[in-house]
Amino acid sequence: MARIAGVDLPKRKRIEIGLTYIFGIGRSTSSKILEELGIDPDTKTDDLTEGQVNDIRKLIDSKYRVEGELRTQISMNIKRLMDLGCYRGLRHRRGLPVHGQRTSTNARTRKGPRRAAVKKKGGAKKK
Repeated sequence: MARIAGVDLPKRKRIEIGLTYIFGIGRSTSSKILEELGIDPDTKTDDLTEGQVNDIRKLIDSKYRVEGELRTQISMNIKRLMDLGCYRGLRHRRGLPVHGQRTSTNARTRKGPRRAAVKKKGGAKKK
C-alpha cells in the first residue's frame, strides 16, 4: 500500500485517481505529476515500484502544498480576512455566504437549520 503525504492510497485504483485522495491534488495536478515522472496514469497503485512511489513522494513534498500545510494556509487566509474586517471577512465571521449569493431564500448550508419564529402568547385581549 502506497502512503504519500500521510494518506494511504487505494490499492485497486489507477494511480491517476489514487493521487486525488490527497487533499490539494486533483485530476489535473495528478496528471501533471505522472507526466513529469513518466509514469503511466493507467497503472494500478499496487503495481507501482517502491522507486516510483518514492519519486512521487519527493515531487509532491518539494513542489506542492498538500494536506495539513494546505489546510493551515487556507484557515490562515480566512483568519486574515476576518482580522482585516473586510466584507469577505465579515461574511465568514457571521457564517453567511461569501461569494454574493442571495440570503433571503436558500443559503441554508451556511446559515444552519431554520429557527422557528417565536409567537406572542398574550396578543390583543377582547373585552
